[in-house]
Amino acid sequence: MPQIVVEDLQKRYHVAERTAGLWGAVRGLVHRRHRVVEALKGIGFSVERGEVVGYIGPNGAGKSTTVKVLAGILVPDAGRCEVNGRVPWRERIEHVRRIGVVFGQRTQLWWDLPVVESFELLRDIYKVEPGAYRKSFDDLVARLDLGAILDTPVRQLSLGQRMRCDLAASLIHAPDLIYLDEPTIGLDAVAKLAVRDFLRELNRTRGVTILLTTHDMDDIEALCSRVMVIGEGRILSDGTLDGLRAQVSGERRLIVDLENGSGAFEHEGVTVERREGHRVFLRFDPRQVPTAGLIGRIAARHAVRDLFVEHLPIEEIIRRLYERIPA
Repeated sequence: MPQIVVEDLQKRYHVAERTAGLWGAVRGLVHRRHRVVEALKGIGFSVERGEVVGYIGPNGAGKSTTVKVLAGILVPDAGRCEVNGRVPWRERIEHVRRIGVVFGQRTQLWWDLPVVESFELLRDIYKVEPGAYRKSFDDLVARLDLGAILDTPVRQLSLGQRMRCDLAASLIHAPDLIYLDEPTIGLDAVAKLAVRDFLRELNRTRGVTILLTTHDMDDIEALCSRVMVIGEGRILSDGTLDGLRAQVSGERRLIVDLENGSGAFEHEGVTVERREGHRVFLRFDPRQVPTAGLIGRIAARHAVRDLFVEHLPIEEIIRRLYERIPA
């Protein structure tokens, strides 16, 4: 049985509108205007235990709304949603015992308290047994390298330190499902790698199910075996990353480093994207232009220092998918 089941989920927001200026403010006191924003337009999916699923889309697509419904924070207008066999917003206390949530732009830690005291408060909130808490605490502190900052007030932490602490806080009660909403936003490269390594290990060793929303496509490629794309409140694609690439484009990119940087590339079925000094970026479809044949022709006509083939960047694949969304 899937751990998460979503069917025809719908959510609308009523957003107040006001005319600019003083007169608009006065009119707004007397007569408020609202517009309806359909954040979710009947989405449906399921997630099996132990999956790591990327949930991606542009700003305003409905990602955070979905996570908030799954976490029991929001009540949808229609549709079915069950997590671990429970309806999140109806059985919130039992539901939250089994899940962890991290919002990259918010913290669940107490701003003026040392990190360790926030952890202890969460232990009391979740009613974690002392023995289980100590085992979980020691494991998380070691894995996320938190020992040196446990006595530091949260407000004095760097963004990377706070994010590692938020991850630990979401796992103190040993949930089997965790929602991550932009967990690496604003982090430097070293901090991102540390978070990714931790999440990969968490899934491998504990079998924790992870639903990850992010704009960082490196996170998706590094962690996710499955990707769901949402746009305008609808699921546009659901499958593997390779399947997503095949759905949008079968093209490849051939990057050629030349000895002298000169020479024309006029090959049928091949497009020159750009040149950067001695490097030339070519685009082709291997279904029409066999890769080996293309490389052979280029090597025969040009002095080649190095070359390599790659998929189109995932950012471009996602952009093309978004362009299909009806206006």
